[in-house]
Amino acid sequence: MRNMSKVAKEYWDYTTLDPRILAEAARLTPEDLLGLQRPGFTVKFYDTRDSFFTAEALEYVWAWRQATAGTPAGICGPIGPTEQLPLVAQIVNGLGIDVSHGHFWAMDEWYVEGKEVPVTHPLSFARADLEMCFNRIDRKLRMPDENLHFLRADNIKEYTASYGAAKCLIMQGGQGEVKHWAFNDPVRREGMYRDAPPSPAEYRSLSARVVDLHPMTIIQNARTSGGGMVSAVPSQALSVGPLETWKTEKVSIWHPGWHDNPFGIRLTALMISRKIPDSSVPMSLLADHPNVQFNYLSSGIGTCDAEMH
Repeated sequence: MRNMSKVAKEYWDYTTLDPRILAEAARLTPEDLLGLQRPGFTVKFYDTRDSFFTAEALEYVWAWRQATAGTPAGICGPIGPTEQLPLVAQIVNGLGIDVSHGHFWAMDEWYVEGKEVPVTHPLSFARADLEMCFNRIDRKLRMPDENLHFLRADNIKEYTASYGAAKCLIMQGGQGEVKHWAFNDPVRREGMYRDAPPSPAEYRSLSARVVDLHPMTIIQNARTSGGGMVSAVPSQALSVGPLETWKTEKVSIWHPGWHDNPFGIRLTALMISRKIPDSSVPMSLLADHPNVQFNYLSSGIGTCDAEMH
């Protein structure tokens, strides 16, 4: 029998793992993280916030510069982190880069009462992408609106199909405290998954969909985006799935150190490096993706030592 979650007994999550894996992850030093690299898994450190977020922004520009009228291509990007988004617009405008053939896929969106939240909602991810990036790009340089693929309740199948119409060269992501990318959260501990979470193959078959959010995800988003107002955070979301993720050439995960914690950003690196995929730790499923890169802000790596405040 697997351990019960220490956070939400009705869900799977990383606290249900073998305690030996958790203890090994907590002991990893920054040098150990670099040593986890293997073919298909790269680890990079950045010494300053400026270099970290500039490098993240440059992935957008690099992907869009590969796109032509005959070979449309682009990037899938997160809300969290967001600091890279204004830099993307500044680089495109400052260098006069024509990105009109580029594509962008939004990773996710909040879902309330049977539909996506409107762009007028204060937590809208589409609103953040538009206000922080796309509405700042010179119209003479920017891609047309139809090349911006935002998830809606009525376009999930079309969203998935768009990954075949244009090539997603990079899927960026952050990492949440429940160890997800996008809103690929662990599932409820019920029915056929009462005694074990979905197998890696089962979870990887999931495409873009409506997701019931793990309580840790709701609490994290209240902390990072809502001043702690848990009651204001939706309990469901639309999310890109593993199926679309495996259509991308590269998955690039950005760890500034304040979305997940020192332990979490060690655990997923260890599991990907050692090829220990487990759907209670959704990020660990990237162990089976052929090209994954973890990017760390050095000052955010921290330690897992006990420290009283």
